[in-house]
Amino acid sequence: MRGGKIVHSIRVRKIATQGDLRKAFSIRLRVFVAEQGVPRAIELDKDNTRAAHFLATLEGRAVGTARLVLEGENAKIGRMAVLRRFRNKGIGRILLKRVLAYSKKYKVKLVFLNAQVLVIGFYEKMGFRCVGNRFMEAGIPHRRMVFADGMHQKH
Repeated sequence: MRGGKIVHSIRVRKIATQGDLRKAFSIRLRVFVAEQGVPRAIELDKDNTRAAHFLATLEGRAVGTARLVLEGENAKIGRMAVLRRFRNKGIGRILLKRVLAYSKKYKVKLVFLNAQVLVIGFYEKMGFRCVGNRFMEAGIPHRRMVFADGMHQKH
């Protein structure tokens, strides 16, 4: 393990079972609702039914999740969460790279996300850039970020 990274043991897959979907929702509820105070009704929204969901596992244990929602010619990455004790170990990076790779299958024109201001630096390192002004979402300051295609190969 180099610098706290455990990347060799992390697996990310597109969710195909209800059991894995429940694990992903459990992670989101722990991170967004319990830790950050996001109302459950906002966290579990209508986009869940049309999204592609992803689950990151470490030695078989579900530790992170994200989803991808197609919106016309665009794709929105959202609900990206890693359990607290597994953060800063490279899981988010691998998870995001997998979701971006999946989005390429759809030849979307733009991949975007709404990043909490506190984690903008992470997304910038992954090839995203801020657009527009800061805004509040679920009581938390956010910025819209877009992916500048091609930059991900540098990471």
